[in-house]
Amino acid sequence: MTATKKGYRKDLSERHIRMIALGGTIGTGLFLGAGLRLQMAGPSLVFAYALCGLCVFMILRALGELVVYRPASGSFVSYAQEFLGSGAAYAMGWFYALNLLLTGIVDITAVAVFLHYWPLFQDVPQWVIALCALCLVGGLNLIGVKYFGEVEFWLALIKVGSLSLFLAIGGIVLAHAFFYSHQSVGLPMITANGGFFPRGWGAPLFLLQGVIFAYASSEFIGIAASECANPRDVVPKAINGVIWRILFFYVGSIALLALLLPFNQYMASESPFVTFFKTLGVPMIADIMNIVVLMAAFSSLNSCLYSTSRVLRALAETGAAPKSFLQLSPKSRIPFIAIAVTLFVYLIGVILNYLIPNYVFELALGVAAIGVIGAWATILLCNISLHRSIVSGKISKTDYPMPGSPVTNWLTLGFLGLILISIGFDYPNGTMTLSALPFLGIALWLSWRVIVKHKEKTASSS
Repeated sequence: MTATKKGYRKDLSERHIRMIALGGTIGTGLFLGAGLRLQMAGPSLVFAYALCGLCVFMILRALGELVVYRPASGSFVSYAQEFLGSGAAYAMGWFYALNLLLTGIVDITAVAVFLHYWPLFQDVPQWVIALCALCLVGGLNLIGVKYFGEVEFWLALIKVGSLSLFLAIGGIVLAHAFFYSHQSVGLPMITANGGFFPRGWGAPLFLLQGVIFAYASSEFIGIAASECANPRDVVPKAINGVIWRILFFYVGSIALLALLLPFNQYMASESPFVTFFKTLGVPMIADIMNIVVLMAAFSSLNSCLYSTSRVLRALAETGAAPKSFLQLSPKSRIPFIAIAVTLFVYLIGVILNYLIPNYVFELALGVAAIGVIGAWATILLCNISLHRSIVSGKISKTDYPMPGSPVTNWLTLGFLGLILISIGFDYPNGTMTLSALPFLGIALWLSWRVIVKHKEKTASSS
């Protein structure tokens, strides 16, 4: 591939984009978090995953139409600039960048924690492992986007392969029990343990806020779109496949887990897949699943570094970040300064994660997590604005319209709003997070007035 003089290289292939779309929807939220949620909600958790999966699919369809309309290097930041104005692009861009930065810090720590599971690494200081992980992902992202895409392809393949293996083995166990009338698994087991709603009807609704974040990073496909050769063809194909993969891997895995073991056997401290395989007496299953979870954390870290650097460069394009972030390396055409700044923040984050008490760090993560909802809401609002322009005749119809727009956009926005409200009832972290939002909003507004509006006035006067 040849590089354009001003933009990114188009080194991401169709298989890279497909796996980035798939890998972004399969993370540690499923491999680790599902155990606690199954314990809290029982089999009804499957409804929460299905509902959130549908929400995420609609968000991706809205993003897909925006990409088909105009592929953009900064994804929703660029679209917000066009359809919602510089203020919205500035606020949501920095809010989302904050989310990615803090998520990356957590992933660095997670890689170190998962490696400490094995005795071989237990004597190695956690900060050393975190630093090594940081150097590795930094090298992958600085070499070129092709190498980033290749690593993400294989990491996503590992996650998909492990889930496929579980679905196959779990399906065989369930089929064997059905044909031989075993009551220890399947619907008879669910009925004997309180039915589909053993914790009440409100349990899956309360867990929606945790489940929706399990799908975070699915929007990375919009950021990666600008670095593939034919995004208008590749991105819709990848998004169309996401809904079936969500149903198969996420909803299918949760449903199978609920059918294979009583919900009260799952634990917060253990992957539900490990819990199941242990009942089968599979040797070294904990080690195998720890490798999978380690790969998932490393994949998230790798993607966060990639996406953060592209979002920072998009902010620079709108005048909301230093112009130096716009610079691309001559050969590989990657935003090396934005990557370097992100790596520096991650390095500080590793130190802060060691020094700062847990409740402060969790509060910061809570604020950052809401950045995901903000980014998704921005995508939906941009699509609504695009739809209005199409109806008025200002913009031609796209070949990949959002289904049911604008009604589906507003319904999805309402669902995100309900999740945001539910976060406030999660005392104390959720309540503190929502309480901090107005102050963060004021800070973003003031900085926008000082930085962006000042530049706009200066440019107009000259």
